[in-house]
Amino acid sequence: MKDKKDFHRYISHKRMIKEIDLLLNGLGNFMTKAWKRARYQVLAFATDADERQETEQQKLSSGKRLVVDWVLNIGEQALDICVVSFNQAVSSIFVLGERNFFCLKDNGQIRFMKKLDCNPSCFLPYCSVTEGTINTLVGNHSNMLHVYQDVTLKWATQLPHIPVSVKVANLQDLRGVIVTLSDSGHLQCSYLGTDPSLFQAPKIESREINYEELDAEMKQLQKIIKEASKTQDVLPKSERQRDLIVTAEVSPELDAESQAVDSEVKAEAVPSVTVKITIQSRVTAQKPKLAVCVQAPLAVTCDQFVFDDLEPDASETVVLSVFLKGNCPPPELEGNGVLSYSTPIELNPEGILKVAQFKFRLPLRLICFPAQPSKTANHKLTIDTNKPPVSLLTIFPDFADQSEDDQSNALGFQFLTGSKITLLASKTSQRYRIQSDQLEDLWLITKELTLRLEEHFKKENCKDFVCTFSGSIPLQEYFELIDRHFELRLNAEKFQELLSERAVQFRAIERRLLTRFKDKTPAPLQHLDTLLEGTFREVIALADGAEENQANVFQAFTKLKSATHLVVMLISLWQKLSTDQVAILEATFLPLAQDTQELGWEETVDAAISYLLRTCLSKSSKEQALTLTSELSIPKDTSRLKKHITLLCDRLAKGGRLSLSTETTTQQTVVMPGRCATIPESDLEEGTIVPGTAAMFTNHRHITKQKSKPGLSEDAAEEAEKP
Repeated sequence: MKDKKDFHRYISHKRMIKEIDLLLNGLGNFMTKAWKRARYQVLAFATDADERQETEQQKLSSGKRLVVDWVLNIGEQALDICVVSFNQAVSSIFVLGERNFFCLKDNGQIRFMKKLDCNPSCFLPYCSVTEGTINTLVGNHSNMLHVYQDVTLKWATQLPHIPVSVKVANLQDLRGVIVTLSDSGHLQCSYLGTDPSLFQAPKIESREINYEELDAEMKQLQKIIKEASKTQDVLPKSERQRDLIVTAEVSPELDAESQAVDSEVKAEAVPSVTVKITIQSRVTAQKPKLAVCVQAPLAVTCDQFVFDDLEPDASETVVLSVFLKGNCPPPELEGNGVLSYSTPIELNPEGILKVAQFKFRLPLRLICFPAQPSKTANHKLTIDTNKPPVSLLTIFPDFADQSEDDQSNALGFQFLTGSKITLLASKTSQRYRIQSDQLEDLWLITKELTLRLEEHFKKENCKDFVCTFSGSIPLQEYFELIDRHFELRLNAEKFQELLSERAVQFRAIERRLLTRFKDKTPAPLQHLDTLLEGTFREVIALADGAEENQANVFQAFTKLKSATHLVVMLISLWQKLSTDQVAILEATFLPLAQDTQELGWEETVDAAISYLLRTCLSKSSKEQALTLTSELSIPKDTSRLKKHITLLCDRLAKGGRLSLSTETTTQQTVVMPGRCATIPESDLEEGTIVPGTAAMFTNHRHITKQKSKPGLSEDAAEEAEKP
């Protein structure tokens, strides 16, 4: 009986202790909630006091003034703050900084922090399946989304945009969907991992093999492979057999309301012209994508288009506008486009990728307008023809001014950038003169004149119309543009070196200051803060100067391309070169679409001209001896390039002619691909060549005995040949 009483007493005590524990826990939770509620009430009362616009003295007397519980200096700007509380983890405060994200306790102590490799754009802490840990989604400006478990990177994925907000959502039966939003409003729902493989191999039925059916199937497959591997299927088909035709139609009139956006041209109005592109498909075209390009400083309102799959006999039409964005005339008034698509075949459902290209010509009115002709100019060119002169009003009806009476022999053009060009037609001879204060400004008007003259005489069924040039090639003015462009490239290198030096100095000062700040015993800064501020200002000034110099390099390169087009055209008219020969000259003088510090115009053109002088304009077999040289690099000056250009013109004047023949001629040395060669010191000092398809000149030396052709004098030619 005594044992039973002791047992019941023990049970009663145990129940009492358990009830006391529950009571204490409940009291503790109640006190915690009450303490938080009291803090929230203080915050609410203080907010009400602010709304009632009480004076500072009233706030202090009422006891509603906010008091900071704790302060933590994270050393950078906080981009986002999130308070999370999950069952398997303690309540935490997450802070996203510019380079780190922090996890803090309620009292402000750091639980952990993670240094990020890229600039973050958004983050989201969410519940983890592992107890005691928290997962965090972090998006950055490198189009990446990282998943961290506390400080451990668990997953990284590429996004098509920069996320500015990220959430985790449940969409119907699909849980854990990651929803991202870009700054342009692009919303994407995605999930981690790969697509599960739902394929299950069927059970193999035991059956006898029919060798006749297998043999017939093998023959059918071999026939399909043979048809697909034919050469004529790889080469472009004729216009009549094309699967897809793209045409571009340029509006004859400028837009009534200009579509120019962010133009740098300092003019009252920047016009634009509409280009209508039509796509006609004769077969099924999958995933068609259209890209339209014009040469800077021209720009388009939209340069990329994506279409749905095109069915046979379907068509699509897009409209865009072209305008002058940069503050300099463009080197060309042409645009081109590329349409990529795929056509399905029997063995490949995804299809074969194909490309269709097209070009369009922009009107001259897009970049210039009629102006008063000028009688004086620094640069003048005369184009000869073999037909009677045509009235300029007939050739340029879009530039006719009704207020002027005598415009048949003189027209004035003014670019949107301010340059003026005058076009004159002779009344007695078959000549046209183009004059301007800048050499590069002559190019577009000269080209437009020759094109419109050819179109005019073509309409009159005149097939023997020819333009020629009998003046001297303006090499000296052309060399000045080369020197200007090269000088700006050297300035860019100097800016880069100075920026590198100042950046090293700035980081060294930062390290010393950080050491002083971390030192427990205070020490004087010894004007390190002043030196840091001065270095920072120098870095900013150098960066602004480098940016301005880069803009000047672009303008100088644009002017150089215009002048180069003009020189190539004058050489072709002077020597009456064919279309293929002109193409080789253009490839030699205009090898780059963009000019960079790593590979610039000067060294590339010098190597290309040296190759021509080495292979086809050489005078003897000694010049064809090949020696290896180093890679292309920016030269010290432009003297060698200018000498090579002069020598090229001289040898063309003595009978050199371009040919696309791949056969070797007498004393012709074969150039191994991927190698470089030098020009002998007797003529060209240290010229280099670039690899490529061998292009040959037919050098008729007996022509030099005759009267020298116009363009270069005998003295200039002999002087150019001297070492």
